Amino acid sequence: MSTPWQARIATEPAVYPETEAFWQAANEGRLLLKRCVDCGQFHWYPRAICPFCASDRTEWVQASGKAVVYSVTVSRKSGPVPYALAYVTLEEGVTMLSNIVECDLDAVRIGDAVELTFVSTAAGHAIPVFRPA
Repeated sequence: MSTPWQARIATEPAVYPETEAFWQAANEGRLLLKRCVDCGQFHWYPRAICPFCASDRTEWVQASGKAVVYSVTVSRKSGPVPYALAYVTLEEGVTMLSNIVECDLDAVRIGDAVELTFVSTAAGHAIPVFRPA
């Protein structure tokens, strides 16, 4: 059974060969990040070429799932279900755009600790989101 927030997921993720491992891991309840083998930097969004040193030697690494809210806004106008859209900075140092779920949306603050969870699309794909830790 889906929650009202899950009903907002209107499209399925686009899965390309370069991101297939990411989406497969998400369906298993894991968040993968790319890390450059040459410079050691994590980067988000997942891509084959390191944005820091241009190396093509990157690897998938499982993220801790721990993060801190960097920025957040609550939308109540774009549909019948309000939602929190946030940038979260993961323990590994990358900042990603996601949603904050399973909480009082008006209580979410910059600096709050959050943890990884997943919601499902209508077709059953897992989407990484975050909830208060």
